[in-house]
Amino acid sequence: MKTLLAALLLATLAAIAGAARAQPAEQPVVLVTPTGTIHGTLWAPSGATRGPVILIVAGSGPTDRDGNQPRLLNDSLKQLAAALAVEGIATLRYDKRGVGASRAAAPAEKDLRFEHYVDDAAAWLERLKADPRFSVVALLGHSEGAHIGALAAARAGAAAYVSIAGLGRKPADVLRTQLKPKLPEPFWSQSERILAGLEKGETTTDVPRELMILYRPSVQPYLVSWFRQSPAEAVAKLEIPALIVQGAADVQVAVTEGEALMAAARRGQLMVVPEMSHVMKRATGDAASSMKGYTDPTVPIVPVLGPRIARFLREAAP
Repeated sequence: MKTLLAALLLATLAAIAGAARAQPAEQPVVLVTPTGTIHGTLWAPSGATRGPVILIVAGSGPTDRDGNQPRLLNDSLKQLAAALAVEGIATLRYDKRGVGASRAAAPAEKDLRFEHYVDDAAAWLERLKADPRFSVVALLGHSEGAHIGALAAARAGAAAYVSIAGLGRKPADVLRTQLKPKLPEPFWSQSERILAGLEKGETTTDVPRELMILYRPSVQPYLVSWFRQSPAEAVAKLEIPALIVQGAADVQVAVTEGEALMAAARRGQLMVVPEMSHVMKRATGDAASSMKGYTDPTVPIVPVLGPRIARFLREAAP
């Protein structure tokens, strides 16, 4: 009996040790590019078992790998990675060039193009596809990252694609919608003149001082490269399963944007999450209720995301 109990105790301890070794662990990873090194975090089980991995692409502006911006600390993407880890899915998230630890990788503003972000995401996908630890490589983009991600997924051959709070319309049209209620005349007319030219690939030095922050000459080449892209057209070219997730309480990106992406997708599923804000946290649809989620990293993301994305990935790429 003592021998049997001892054997059971040893087996139990071995199982506990094995479970501890299999727990997901964050590891620093880097991607070397011609303009500098891009830094990321791989959150993967430490065991040798092959499994799925999702590349997470952050949104626009100075959004880092965790979903944070200066004075807007929310850890939304870090929480999403943790939720997927619970489901047994590894993730890689990274600071885009010019942001966070990847700040030095940004070229001069006049030399930056939208395609640089697509190149980086595609390179990360290729890296993950070559990693023997991973059986399936998918891509998840948040906000503008969903647009970048759709282009990268097609180029690098991702197995599945997830868009969260992605836009369906062309960037210039979205900018018009945002600016029109805020710009009085004559600035609205001036903005429209500049926008129309940039859509044609035409830059200008004739920019009113009040609009310089939007249309300074050094940023115009980037805007030209961005405006020629269409998120809906990018999603329409994907032949892989796509999950389109929109929050019903998102005050930045309306549900109609997700519906436009869904209409374009060849193999799409639309998931509208009630009371989910732009940063994937609970809100009631007004700016005040959303703001706490933007600025408080202790507020959790909505709990449905991790299990739903995991189920989608399992169905898309068994």
